[in-house]
Amino acid sequence: MDSPIGAGGAVKPRMSWAQHVRITLMLGLPLAGAQLAQMAINMTDVIMLGWYGTDDLAAGVLGTQAFLLTFMFGSGFAHAIIPIASQAEGRGDIQGVRRSVRMGLWVTALFGLAVMPMLWHIETILLWLGQEPDLAQLAGDYMRIAQWGLFPALGTLALRAFYSAVSRTQIILWATLVGTLSNALFNYMFIFGRLGAPELGVEGAAIASLISATLILLVLIGWIIRHELFASYDLFARLWRPDWAAFFEVLWLGLPIALTIVAETSLFFATAVMMGWLGTVPLAAHGIAMQLISMSFMVPLGLSGAATVRIGQAIGRRDGDLLSRAAIASIGVAGVIAILAALMFFLVPEPLIGLFLDSGNPEAALVLATAVPLLTVAAGFQFFDSMQVTGAGLLRGLKDTKTPLAMAVLSYWGIGMPTAYLLGIVAGYGGVGIWSGLAIGLAIAAVLLNGRFFARVRQLSFT
Repeated sequence: MDSPIGAGGAVKPRMSWAQHVRITLMLGLPLAGAQLAQMAINMTDVIMLGWYGTDDLAAGVLGTQAFLLTFMFGSGFAHAIIPIASQAEGRGDIQGVRRSVRMGLWVTALFGLAVMPMLWHIETILLWLGQEPDLAQLAGDYMRIAQWGLFPALGTLALRAFYSAVSRTQIILWATLVGTLSNALFNYMFIFGRLGAPELGVEGAAIASLISATLILLVLIGWIIRHELFASYDLFARLWRPDWAAFFEVLWLGLPIALTIVAETSLFFATAVMMGWLGTVPLAAHGIAMQLISMSFMVPLGLSGAATVRIGQAIGRRDGDLLSRAAIASIGVAGVIAILAALMFFLVPEPLIGLFLDSGNPEAALVLATAVPLLTVAAGFQFFDSMQVTGAGLLRGLKDTKTPLAMAVLSYWGIGMPTAYLLGIVAGYGGVGIWSGLAIGLAIAAVLLNGRFFARVRQLSFT
């Protein structure tokens, strides 16, 4: 790691490029693994509800999507903790780390309380949106249990920010794996009524999700309490005491991050709507291709968290050389991984898509033929997607979030979405046109975000 815990501010010899790459991977790969494990939790819910029944699956998907949209917005406040705590860690300010994490826990908890009424009345909201009454009722039954998992889920993100800031990300992966395995076990028990548990269907999936989210949080808390490496941070002492300066720093830094996340995720949701206009087969092909690129995206997403940490620590140490080299190493590693993923999508699309298809389905061949060109386009925008999330991570390390929000909205909704509509719907290029619009929006975001980062770096002075 860049420094032992609590030793921030120590002057160290200039590191080699190989050392920078190694540190980036050591920080980023456990975060990427944790993201993949979290995806496995969601996938397990879908698979097991699909085994149980179509209505329960549909209701579970509706409930899960509503929960995830709320969770993604709240995650912006947890992400804000990382640059604040990383900069404090870099300058050896243990109290600053503690203040940011504590108030980050406050902000995420208050956000959870604020959205509880909306989640509790999700059945009414779904009815307003024109969903079938029976499905809306089942989704409401799911959400009235699952919504309580928002508190441990957001608390987990706040503690993940702490572990990241102090360069101890491996425990994040292990805790998430505990949640993944427990979720599969409790899904089996409570959905199907196995091992002495009641058969609860979609409500059983909600119970499993709540238990697994709580277990992940407890593992992270327990490791902090029991491990002597973290004793000096005294993270949970006087947790009830407000620190309004730190509270509002997390709040105002996190709000643009939350809106940026929503801007990007809503872009992908809007493309799914447009694919649905083209028919069932194009939408199914889109869903498969999106699942593949989402899994691939978890690696650069994890590395972007490492980029935020390394830039924050460099700012805290006032080390311009470390800042520049850490940034270039982050971009280089993310670029190489993106190119490898792009090559996989370009060279072997059929076997990858075939993993999601039943060869006995008469429409399987048509879905495959429709999805292959989408993965070809995805091979191109995989690089741009990786670069834009890395650029966003670098800027967060500088606590720069407001201008990146404007850049994201311009790139995704000002350019990407209209281009997708024009190419896919108006010009008649279908799914390939829609996905090309996505690629253009992501490419512009990548250029703008990384260009802004290096422009900001040139303005910095550590003398």
